[in-house]
Amino acid sequence: MTAPEPARCIVLISGGGTNLQALIDAERDGLPVRIAAVISNEPQAYGLVRARAAGIATRVLSHRGCASRDDYDRALARLIDEFRPTILLLAGFMRILTPRFVAHYRGRLLNIHPSLLPDLRGLHTHRRALESGARVHGASVHFVTDELDGGPVIVQARVPVLPGDQPETLAARVLQREHLIYPLAVRWLAEGRLTLGDDGLPRLDGQILDRPRLLEDEEAPAEGR
Repeated sequence: MTAPEPARCIVLISGGGTNLQALIDAERDGLPVRIAAVISNEPQAYGLVRARAAGIATRVLSHRGCASRDDYDRALARLIDEFRPTILLLAGFMRILTPRFVAHYRGRLLNIHPSLLPDLRGLHTHRRALESGARVHGASVHFVTDELDGGPVIVQARVPVLPGDQPETLAARVLQREHLIYPLAVRWLAEGRLTLGDDGLPRLDGQILDRPRLLEDEEAPAEGR
């Protein structure tokens, strides 16, 4: 029996690309995707170096000089579609996407966000978690909709906030968990196990996810093992 073709994947970045690297490593370890290209709006993004080192095609499409977000997103969609992707992943892509763009990739567009959504949408999540006195922080993978960081959440990972934590130390621990949950969600999507229904609800193995899956549960050994 012939193995199914891996899902063609495009990754959008703006910065260092550590989640991109986690996806590259996961692909080498059997994640059923092929990263066809990495696209950045920032020409100096270190993630482009990571992609080239892995032999992945790279493209830069700067947002500077575009008359509007609509103009940029139309150009970006044209560039993405040249690669005929089945999955589109945001990995630190620091752009707010237009509704038209999001609708074009509905159900195959994922993002990873450094908080336990719906808490702490937007930027500076680690600092804000500390300022709020949170005892638990973490990261979320979600389907992208036209609501900023508001799409259906698929899987989360939690980390404790420790005494003496600074934004940098907390961020480092959260990032370690990001590198686990993003490939996990991508695997589910690539294998067809994860879908976004017409009702806007995510489903895993045909069952509605009425709450996000937790990495801690996914890592736990099955009962009886």
